[in-house]
Amino acid sequence: MTSRTTLGIAGALAAVLALAGCSAGQSVDLGDSGSASGQTLVAAIGGEPDQLDPQKTTSYFAFEVLENVYDTLVQPDANLEMQPALAESWETSDDQLTWTFTLRDGVKFQDGSDLTSEDVVYSYRRIIDEKLANAWKFSTVSDVSAPDDKTVVITVSQPTPNLLSNLGGFKGMAIVEKSNVESGDITTKPVGTGPFSVSDYVAGDHITLKANPDYWGGAPKLGGVEYRFISEPATALASLKAGDIDWTDVVPPQQVEQLSSDSSVTLGQTPSSDYWYLALNEAKAPWNDVRVRQAIAYAIDRDAIVQAVSYGTAEKNQLAIPKQSFWYTEYDQYSTDIDKAKALMAEAGFTGGTLDLLATSDYPETITAAQIIAANLEPLGIQVSIRQPDFSTWLDEQNSGNFDMLMMGWLGNIDPDDFYYSQHHTGGASNVQKFSDPEVDKLLDAGRVETDKDKRKDLYAQAATIIADKASYIYLYNPSVTQLWSPKVSGYETRADRAIRFAGTSVDK
Repeated sequence: MTSRTTLGIAGALAAVLALAGCSAGQSVDLGDSGSASGQTLVAAIGGEPDQLDPQKTTSYFAFEVLENVYDTLVQPDANLEMQPALAESWETSDDQLTWTFTLRDGVKFQDGSDLTSEDVVYSYRRIIDEKLANAWKFSTVSDVSAPDDKTVVITVSQPTPNLLSNLGGFKGMAIVEKSNVESGDITTKPVGTGPFSVSDYVAGDHITLKANPDYWGGAPKLGGVEYRFISEPATALASLKAGDIDWTDVVPPQQVEQLSSDSSVTLGQTPSSDYWYLALNEAKAPWNDVRVRQAIAYAIDRDAIVQAVSYGTAEKNQLAIPKQSFWYTEYDQYSTDIDKAKALMAEAGFTGGTLDLLATSDYPETITAAQIIAANLEPLGIQVSIRQPDFSTWLDEQNSGNFDMLMMGWLGNIDPDDFYYSQHHTGGASNVQKFSDPEVDKLLDAGRVETDKDKRKDLYAQAATIIADKASYIYLYNPSVTQLWSPKVSGYETRADRAIRFAGTSVDK
């Protein structure tokens, strides 16, 4: 999945396809591994990263690795409140247009070079100047400067209450090393300031990290982390029980209840801050007719989808933001109503046809849901053709507009702007469905500068309601984060933003 990517998962923009200069099965020699004394934890993730450049990838598989390799200026704690990271402190001017950050002492990149404020400026200018996937997070930034080695000054054109979450919400905003970027090595041999460095990358098989003993937050307890790519939940579970792996988030949903009382594994589960959705391509007829999109929204059986993809562990929704958030808005317009769906179809003059639904084999829930959706749309005379390429191909197809409808999720959202702006503002970086509504644009722009929290919540509630009414996205559910690990693993915590952090984790083998 972008976030925060996408960071999430997906959203998104063109992801540069993976592994430049590295063919399948070819090892990338990155030097000795396992320099620290701790054990190596073996983690199974659902697919292979498309690349390891944090500022270019939009793949969650990449961020599962990069969360442990890179740092951001600030970062969210377990409650998703922003805390110091590379910056130990910051202050804002009285007019809220100047933010001054002070870097902590002694931070080094994993190649031994010192981190300075010029690295922060370079990282942010790269995102802005090259219009990378997260450039929209700097839309109010008019200047970034480094008056001395420890100080970063960010000037914004208008009050930006979500600047901290924009800078640190996920590793897509990581501070990178200029020489690593310019050499091109960043795609397979990234150099960050995080608790682990990439030591070995065998395309199609695994990525190994080694502990960074000089990490500013203290040396990790693990000697390293090996990521293996296992997309089949039953295989991942069997590997965990056999002791071949120590941790996974590839969990069979139908076995979650049983696993909660299974002493051979530890189950971590928490409500997530992400959401899953459908989007119809509004650049194509008849999907540019709001009545047709609404008809599909009324035909969808969310209860069946939630049960099938999560065995009830997800929470069905009709807006993006989950119930546990301060920013949640009640909305229940689209109860399943086939008669109403047929009436809207008739009003639009659409008598049926075919629909190309883009799912992906790397996220099996998209295929399961697609099969239910296909059955849901049959009464409307819509024959659904389900495509299920790998995620890299899915991203290409999305970004080129080659779909009638797609299903995907957005991960790692924190601020309400993360849930709506890029996806639904006219010309938004991830508005691949080509939605455009002047009132939504006005509300989302206003939300970005409103500093009163209650007034800001109201602005996003209005925008979200219009977005759902006009079916820019057809929201399906907010999933839970479900992960499994060996009882030999300690110090690991499941997080609502799906950030996989192994810095404080240990394993006793």
